[in-house]
Amino acid sequence: QGTILPAPNFNPIMDAQLLGGALQGISCEKDVLIDILTQRCNSQRLMIAEAYRDMYGRDLITDLKENLSHHFKEVMVGLMYPPASYDAHELWHALKGVDTEENCLIDILASRSNMEIFQMKEAYLMQYNTDLQQDIDSETSGHFRDTLMNLAQGTRMEGYADPSTAAQDAMILWEACQQKTGEHKNMLQMILCNRSHQQLWMAFQEFQNISGQDIVDAINECYDGYFQELLVAIVLCIRDKPSYFAYRLYNAIHDFGFHNKTVIRILIARSEIDLMNIRQRYKERYGKSLFHDIKHFASGHYESALLAICAGDTEDY
Repeated sequence: QGTILPAPNFNPIMDAQLLGGALQGISCEKDVLIDILTQRCNSQRLMIAEAYRDMYGRDLITDLKENLSHHFKEVMVGLMYPPASYDAHELWHALKGVDTEENCLIDILASRSNMEIFQMKEAYLMQYNTDLQQDIDSETSGHFRDTLMNLAQGTRMEGYADPSTAAQDAMILWEACQQKTGEHKNMLQMILCNRSHQQLWMAFQEFQNISGQDIVDAINECYDGYFQELLVAIVLCIRDKPSYFAYRLYNAIHDFGFHNKTVIRILIARSEIDLMNIRQRYKERYGKSLFHDIKHFASGHYESALLAICAGDTEDY
């Protein structure tokens, strides 16, 4: 359900040549970069980078960084990372930048599978020679930190669901929303970070039966700050990941006056996974297409690159 698929009749050597020509010329031919890099899947882009290195003895990412600027550069460079390396890159900048970018940490850690988290941690260690969990520990605090640390272990149970456990969990979750002690917060995050998706689906249903309230509403009422945002993100991702990302994109575009980093990160990270579904949920929920909203807020080659990744239908214009 991605928008970027493997290109048919793919020729990495020809693509590398075209990119070389576009980057080495007097003025950088940005349209050529967009045509190639947004229309090849990630594994094909990595093969192009290899062919480029063989051909020119240079690193494609370095050349993109040197020739491009601003958000357009972020998009083109972001496309060149394997998914796990891209997540690691984003987490590193979120943790080590001037201000910690909590929303980036939430988006990535609340939505990735055990396997994705394992690969991301490996990439993080290789790229930055430091441990992701250590960095989370030193750069964040409180129950927000504890929950991130739990998610970063990547130890969520898979597949199994038991109705009696779900009923118990629902009671604990409900109590945690009433009592709000440190111990209750710990129980709350332990359940949300470690139970399987199927198990949590059942627990959320039971929670509704016990309390007459949706668990998201209960969390929003009882907690605040980034801890609350993270808990809600976990629940929303378990229920329907594309809806979560549609909601995050809408916020980034409308509530934050086009928060470029969030838009770029979600479009690139989900381009081969579920961006078609995200577009669909976006249109259903907000009435306008994602394509339309990006077109309305972005401009120039940056806009063209985002729209190429988003891949609109005729009615989206």
